[in-house]
Amino acid sequence: MSSSADATSTMSDTTPGFLSKERIIAGDGYNRWLVPPAALAIHLCIGMAYGFSVFWLPLSKALGIKEPIKCGADIGFFQELFTTTCDWKVSTLGWMYTLFFVLLGSSAALWGGWLERAGPRKAGVVSALCWCGGMLISALGVYTHQFWLMLLGSGVIGGIGLGLGYISPVSTLIKWFPDRRGMATGMAIMGFGGGAMIGSPLAAELMKHFATDLEVGVWQTFVCMAVVYFVFMMAGALGYRVPATGWKPAGWTPPVQQASNTMITQNHVHVSKVWGIPQFWMVWVVLCMNVSAGIGVIGMASPMLQEVFGGSLIGVDAKFGDLDKAQLTLIAGVAAGFTALLSLFNIGGRFVWASLSDKLGRKLTYIVFFVLGGALYASVPASAMAGNKLLFVAAFCIILSMYGGGFATVPAYLADLFGTQMVGAIHGRLLTAWATAGILGPVVVNYMRDYQLGLGIPREQVYNQTMFILVGMLVVGLIANLMIRPVNAKHFMTPEELAHEKKLAHEKASASEVGNAQGGPVQSNPLWVVLAWIAVGIPLAWGIYRTLQSVGKFFN
Repeated sequence: MSSSADATSTMSDTTPGFLSKERIIAGDGYNRWLVPPAALAIHLCIGMAYGFSVFWLPLSKALGIKEPIKCGADIGFFQELFTTTCDWKVSTLGWMYTLFFVLLGSSAALWGGWLERAGPRKAGVVSALCWCGGMLISALGVYTHQFWLMLLGSGVIGGIGLGLGYISPVSTLIKWFPDRRGMATGMAIMGFGGGAMIGSPLAAELMKHFATDLEVGVWQTFVCMAVVYFVFMMAGALGYRVPATGWKPAGWTPPVQQASNTMITQNHVHVSKVWGIPQFWMVWVVLCMNVSAGIGVIGMASPMLQEVFGGSLIGVDAKFGDLDKAQLTLIAGVAAGFTALLSLFNIGGRFVWASLSDKLGRKLTYIVFFVLGGALYASVPASAMAGNKLLFVAAFCIILSMYGGGFATVPAYLADLFGTQMVGAIHGRLLTAWATAGILGPVVVNYMRDYQLGLGIPREQVYNQTMFILVGMLVVGLIANLMIRPVNAKHFMTPEELAHEKKLAHEKASASEVGNAQGGPVQSNPLWVVLAWIAVGIPLAWGIYRTLQSVGKFFN
């Protein structure tokens, strides 16, 4: 019986399932530059969460087509979930956006540990099923005019797909690029920032194509995008490979840990312990404050530009409140170009700052974010009062680059402090800071603006106090960052615990332990790398082109 059981165990170990982690151990000669485009394929799709607002106006007149059919005063939020006789308000639709990022953070925290053991391929496939399946359920919700289906589909199920897709490549990329941790994660997370840059204009074109006198074209757009995204996400998930245990780049020697550079550990912390480690909470505060301030800026950048500079944006000497409808439409177009410009800096900053952190170190990079960012936030009221559009726009562009850079740099910061064994799971738990910031930042900014307007302060001045509140957030983040020290040795796994965790994570010394055929073909041909990058580069280039068209409106 024992020998039979052993044989069965051996068979199960040597014949892993198609989605299992053992099956994707890279063979000798595998080119690690095939992994970033696989991660980008997933992140460019789930990044459309940032661009879902493109659907709000069409959905707000899904029944009325030309004009919204307004609900009666007796129809509250819960009645709107099930009503089929009137259109949804934009404010109601915005709850889907809130759910995206709450579920992203919470699902990443809940299932991050599972992801480390199951591997990126299985997590990527589940992410594709959730994100794209959620869009199909939302399409049904639009077709039947049932908002609860949209919340369940894209909000809840899609939000879970967001969380798993977002963290799926983190641990894998860090292990493939131990010499360039920041750059590697920056490439993938850049894709999340760029998802809306592709998805928003694509959705607009599809809605225009499907719109008729009886349809606004949203449910058909959801179906089309779900199919396209599923193809890309599955290609990315199936393209993931993990390095064999102990693999390192040719010619690279791990740096010897010096007493002067103990911020980069060679040991590993178990994800179950991070809640009790002070450094985790310091990094949590660092991310939360950086994101809260950045989200606050993103939310108010467009209206702030319009209300501060008013008619001067179109060469008219008049304040915002004195403009007519046609003039307001013109400056709204200018503001849209400004928002597009900010999105480019948000995306570029993710790669540039994360790559730079490999040279500066993570702690110093965040010091730059908070010190330089605080100075720029504080400068905005002065440049606004002086009517200096160049300084105003430059400040916001750099601020948004550091907002994106904060997202992309934090996975490498975690790997430095807590080791690489469970960095994906730890990153998942840290994303609760993002969920918190997604509520904190907009609430502070919006309520402060309304309060200032209620006091009778002119529109062009209502943002001054808000900017200094955001400076205060950055000061809190700076203090937390300065307090970060190397993790105490007592928190690290012992060699026995690490070996046990590697066994649970199905790590193998080489692809030959499960068979090279199962580990995947050796893909050392540079042509594969070129084709993979072209596959993600073409849609990204198209998105940048469309964004630059919008930016042109601002400079014109």
